[in-house]
Amino acid sequence: IAGVAMGLMLRCTRREGEKHSPGEHIEHLVRPLSAGIAVPLFALFSAGVALNGEALAGVFTRPETLGVVLGLVVGKTVGIFGGTYLAARFTKAELNKDLAWADVFAVASLAGIGFTVSLLIGELAFEGDTEMVNEIKAAVLLGSLIAALLACVLLKIRVRKYRALITAEELDEDESGVPDVYEQDDPEYHLRMAAIHERKAAEHRRLAEERAGAARNKPNSPA
Repeated sequence: IAGVAMGLMLRCTRREGEKHSPGEHIEHLVRPLSAGIAVPLFALFSAGVALNGEALAGVFTRPETLGVVLGLVVGKTVGIFGGTYLAARFTKAELNKDLAWADVFAVASLAGIGFTVSLLIGELAFEGDTEMVNEIKAAVLLGSLIAALLACVLLKIRVRKYRALITAEELDEDESGVPDVYEQDDPEYHLRMAAIHERKAAEHRRLAEERAGAARNKPNSPA
């Protein structure tokens, strides 16, 4: 109710000069808390996930629970990535030119984070077996955690790569108005860079001579 009331009261259209409307601004502030904390906690408490040492210990020792973990971490990732690749390979669909297949794989690994549906299917599949249901719930939680950590690592690597690309695309050492990365095959670019480095080398030689002369002319301090 509070969310609906907030949505009705906030303006969601942008006025002239605004980068974000008040509604978008509040959404960006609230989303990490709601999607990252509130929703997962609601799913855990509403599903009655009981975490205990016995349930966690049985996750990797029983084929049912191990299958749940592998299904979340490996199955979903391979399924989404494989489906996307097959669609791009055998249909008219194609991957955006700004993306790489490594990006698709990193995003696909996020799909392993599953709570409500996975917990519901586990309860329906082993209805009446309380012990197994508890172990399935623990497997879902552990599999989601592993998938989240894996996705964080992969996405962090991709973000670092794109930041390096952005830095390279903004570098214009020869001050030609064209980023250096796009001039690597231009002989004039290399001539300009050679002239720049020669001027820098001459300046450093001049400074070295000045410092050396100042050091020679400096009177020795009394012993």
